[in-house]
Amino acid sequence: MISRLLIPAIALLLTACDIPGMGPDPRIAQREADAKAVGGACRHGLRSIEDCYSLNEEASKAAVFAGWKAMDEYMRENKIEGVRASVPKAEPAEEILTEVKPKTGKEKAAAKAAKP
Repeated sequence: MISRLLIPAIALLLTACDIPGMGPDPRIAQREADAKAVGGACRHGLRSIEDCYSLNEEASKAAVFAGWKAMDEYMRENKIEGVRASVPKAEPAEEILTEVKPKTGKEKAAAKAAKP
């Protein structure tokens, strides 16, 4: 009789138990929150969602979009104007290559004589 009551009582007690390490990983929640913040910042900075994706490739696109959309709704409801981003877009720098001619024997001798 006691064993019949003991098993359900233990099961009932364990259902409310918080076992450390059994919950979701907090780093996953932090990354999602960061991605939402990035999306909101992009919207407030008047960046398109595509630019936001390309500038933050490591962030989850779904979370970035959720943050962008939430900020868009907030800005429309409160009639807030966006602020143009002050950092210019990074454009690839052009590399100028100069062709160096190999020195001839006379030029090498003149270069050695010019050095003290």
